[in-house]
Amino acid sequence: MAKVLLEMNSITKTFPGVKALDNVNLQVEEGEIHALVGENGAGKSTLMNVLSGIYPHGSYEGDIVYDGEVVYRLEQDIRRSR
Repeated sequence: MAKVLLEMNSITKTFPGVKALDNVNLQVEEGEIHALVGENGAGKSTLMNVLSGIYPHGSYEGDIVYDGEVVYRLEQDIRRSR
């Protein structure tokens, strides 16, 4: 069984008047390649913005786990800690 590198668990993101992501789950195992495909407004960009930290933790519900560790820091915080 392959090692799970990335998990997005129960991700929910709302904007005023709109639930853009509703309990989304994604799991990527070592060696896998995934593509997000869907109609305009389906939430693809929103999900990637959550993953990349553009929408910081606290602005969405759910957890992001990378290589077994829950990740909450923004990219700028990661750069600062190096």
